[in-house]
Amino acid sequence: MIICKTIEEARAIIGQWKAAGQTIGLCPTMGYLHEGHLSLMQASRADNDRTVATVFVNPMQFGPAEDLAKYPRDLERDCAMMEELGVDMVFAPEASEMYLDDFCTFVDMTGVSEGLCGRSRPVMFRGVCTVLTKLINILDPNRMYMGKKDAQQLAVVRRMARDLNFDLEVVGCPTVREEDGLAKSSRNTYLAPDERLAARCLSRALRHAQESIAAGETDAAALIEQMKAELAGEPMADIDYVEIVDGLSMQPIETVREGDLVAMAVRIGNTRLIDNFIAGDPLIEVAR
Repeated sequence: MIICKTIEEARAIIGQWKAAGQTIGLCPTMGYLHEGHLSLMQASRADNDRTVATVFVNPMQFGPAEDLAKYPRDLERDCAMMEELGVDMVFAPEASEMYLDDFCTFVDMTGVSEGLCGRSRPVMFRGVCTVLTKLINILDPNRMYMGKKDAQQLAVVRRMARDLNFDLEVVGCPTVREEDGLAKSSRNTYLAPDERLAARCLSRALRHAQESIAAGETDAAALIEQMKAELAGEPMADIDYVEIVDGLSMQPIETVREGDLVAMAVRIGNTRLIDNFIAGDPLIEVAR
């Protein structure tokens, strides 16, 4: 497995692969990998001749009060996992390689990025769009793989790729969960043991909403209140948002139809967790 630290190195390897007519799948990550990340790489390996993963904790998408400094990092561990999986190249630049001292160009968006997580993390999607545009430009992938757990991010990136005419397929991969239903996330490592137990309330709330939809409930307001009531039963849970939106536009809806997004962000202690499902998805398996 090739590990590249500079843009020049990465472009040289990509150029050789492209000259040989090989297809490239890109799996962008911020590292500290878990099974969710690895599932993206497995999907890429199945679809493409070459798989490239990035490990870059992007400072641009963190606000001043957010967890950039304490975000978990272990590149050696990550590379061992990716090499075992068969990833062809890891691009792991320093921030100074990606952003020059006088960097002043950004990729921004309105509409799709403004609600949900964009409301409480106003700089995040500008940072995501900017760094992904740079990575796409550097690595020239045919396909890019992203998790459906970050559903708004997936919608934002798909809209960006469409609006900016990127010759790129953005592939959404299913959320990978723990046995008790909690969505896998690098931020789960922040949870103390009692907080980890409390975090199960997220997947329980989503499961109850899925069951209600399966039973015929389509009123978004009623479903939201049901989920909030489930979360309110957990003293450690502090709700950021619980919303139901159109799966493409990310705009609030009144009547739920297949393909709509049911999403939440909840703080357990100091850790902000997100989770969601698409109406019509299989039921989430949860610990009762």
